[in-house]
Amino acid sequence: MVKFSKQFEGQLVPEWKEAFVDYCKLKKEIKKIHFLNNLDTNSKQPKASFPHTIISSLRKYTFLEHNQRDHGAIHVHRKLAASDSKGDMYETELLEQFADTDAAVEFFACLDHQLNKVNQFFRTKEKEFVERGDSLRNQMEILIELKTVLQQKLGKGPSSAEESKEDDSVSGTISCDEEVSEQGMENSSDEVDKLGAEFSDSPRSGEVGKPCKLKKQDRKMRSFSDRTVSCRGKNLRIHIPLTNPTRTFSAISYLLWDDLVNQSSKKCGVDGNKLHINKKKLHHAEKMIRGAFIELYKGLGYLKTYRNLNMLAFVKILKKFDKVTNKQVLPIYLKVVESSYFNSSDKVLKLADEVEELFVKHFADDNKRKAMKYLKPAQKEESHSVTFFIGLFTGCFIALFMGYIIMAHITGMYRPKSDAMYMETVIFNLLFLHLFLYGCNMVMWRKTRINYNFIFEQPQTKELKHNDVFLICTTSMAAVIGVMFVHLSLVSKGYSYAQVQAIPGLLLLAFIIVLVCPLNIMYKSSRYCFLSVIRNIVLSPLYKVVMLDFYMADQLCSQVPMLRDLENIACYYITGSYKTQDYQYCMRTTYYRDLAYAVSFLPYYWRAMQCARRWFDEGHTSHLVNLGKYVSAMVAAGAKVAYEKEKSAGWLCLVVVVSSIATLYQLYWDFVKDWGLLQLNSKNPWLRDELMLRKKFIYYISMGLNLILRLAWLQSVFHYNFGRVDYRITMLFLAALEVVRRGQWNFYRLENEHLNNAGKFRAVKTVPLPFHEVDDQD
Repeated sequence: MVKFSKQFEGQLVPEWKEAFVDYCKLKKEIKKIHFLNNLDTNSKQPKASFPHTIISSLRKYTFLEHNQRDHGAIHVHRKLAASDSKGDMYETELLEQFADTDAAVEFFACLDHQLNKVNQFFRTKEKEFVERGDSLRNQMEILIELKTVLQQKLGKGPSSAEESKEDDSVSGTISCDEEVSEQGMENSSDEVDKLGAEFSDSPRSGEVGKPCKLKKQDRKMRSFSDRTVSCRGKNLRIHIPLTNPTRTFSAISYLLWDDLVNQSSKKCGVDGNKLHINKKKLHHAEKMIRGAFIELYKGLGYLKTYRNLNMLAFVKILKKFDKVTNKQVLPIYLKVVESSYFNSSDKVLKLADEVEELFVKHFADDNKRKAMKYLKPAQKEESHSVTFFIGLFTGCFIALFMGYIIMAHITGMYRPKSDAMYMETVIFNLLFLHLFLYGCNMVMWRKTRINYNFIFEQPQTKELKHNDVFLICTTSMAAVIGVMFVHLSLVSKGYSYAQVQAIPGLLLLAFIIVLVCPLNIMYKSSRYCFLSVIRNIVLSPLYKVVMLDFYMADQLCSQVPMLRDLENIACYYITGSYKTQDYQYCMRTTYYRDLAYAVSFLPYYWRAMQCARRWFDEGHTSHLVNLGKYVSAMVAAGAKVAYEKEKSAGWLCLVVVVSSIATLYQLYWDFVKDWGLLQLNSKNPWLRDELMLRKKFIYYISMGLNLILRLAWLQSVFHYNFGRVDYRITMLFLAALEVVRRGQWNFYRLENEHLNNAGKFRAVKTVPLPFHEVDDQD
């Protein structure tokens, strides 16, 4: 049977851990009481002295009077709060003599503190969710009115195609402001040029079904992200965030088209200041509101869990106290807990029912089962076969790779004049090694209760599980090594080398086809999520950067050798060099060499552009400092390129100096910024105060390993010889070590992000809302 402490630890909301009852601390207080009781029992004299007997009798008589008055061993005082936001406070008074009164006083002081903390946190979160619910209710009413107006417009049945096109939207003037961050969105109304279309004769709060008429006003246009209308007697700004490049290009094209329409309208003598609130924009607004409902319902579910677990924790700890002290404290204190705010308030239950009712009505066509698929998505069942998949992956890799090495040795694949295409293809396995380490990270994140799904903002029903990741790694690597093994076998049997040279290229082509396959097979949602993230990385300056985007861009910085070798393979097959077996053709081409150098810079450039965009959106100078890190990496890479062209002592010194500065820069950012370590005033020397791993030495080993692996660039500069080992094997080994370094970096990076979220009690995503009220200023 699982102990309650472990059950409690496993079911609590990780980001709210500090706000839950500190059950372990209360258990320690009870253990202290139990230990002192045992000492008192062992040291108790068989006969008490006369004065002690009199004092004991007096104490017994005094506390007996208190018992008769209060009917219990304790009395809990309730101090009324000066304001509702602070809440009532509780303080326990002992009415009976305990074996060790001081220890009992400490226990109840701690217990009171935990109860007051729980009540205060519950009140704060409840207020936050209730306010969010009120905002969503207003947003829903506005959305319904706009949809009603649009539907009535479409229902008029225009006679001409031009009228149909004009009546396909709600018209008014346009006003836009620059896209703002989520935190400052609600405070930016003073900087917004006000709106265009005003609804007159607007319905009252309960009359949602009545349409609104439009009245035009002239306003200015400043950017692409916001639209403003007036409804229900209030000016509203419609804000659709430019969260991806597609929406950005759509907004730009919309405004360009709107300008053309306005110009043509003015030539015809028609007022062109019209804002078209069409179905597409209402669909985006509806999608944002639906997401906000889902997140609110999730937060309310967390708050219910918070209430139930804390209530159970109080019951369990009071039972333990009664068992140790042989007192009847549970009924008295539990009555106080049951009547306290966190357990007696019904606002959460009412709001959850209301949110569910609204969602079923407006987003699920009155189908409750359909609504529950969004509000309470079914969790995928996970099998506890982590060890099996790790063993399978390792076994398949070792067996196939050893077989491949034997065949490569027999066919003379790595002799000095041999073709190097196979080595370039083998390095493609770095991608699957990276994916395998990500699966290991997922196991550790789940074990340490790091909510990586929330950090990456991924739906739990669509994200890959660790078993899926290990299966993909095992299958893909087996396919790569297996196909190459078959190819070498064909070569050894006398088949023409030119006949089978296309096999590695066909293998890579098969992987690309699987990646972009539109059929709903082989983890389609994950494949398309990966492609969308890569698209966002390539178009970094055009949209707001989220955690998953810059996290993936960091992964690409560790895959530069693989990207360059993929470029080699692409050139080898596209130019037809595989037919003549002229592998050095691409290396002799000047344009190709320049492109190869550009590929080395691209991941760092994309990451630098992400930092620049984050600084532009958020205004924090730390993003500029982070940008400098990637600029220093690009400068170091450029110095290496120049040194490879002119191997002089001057260039070598420059490479060493620039690379050393870049390495120190990167180490500082790894340890202090990304991992949150090297805190001088921390209770854990050179670490941070909060650690997810219990064994501290793991952090010190990781820092040392990260330092050593960051110095791998020395081999690429000085080219140390390891006997007769081919230099390509050495480079493959170093590239694999960089992937390993990135794998351990991933865990600590997300651990630090999780602790930052937990420090601010962020457990649910705050979805921006589309409609914002602004002041009416001409």
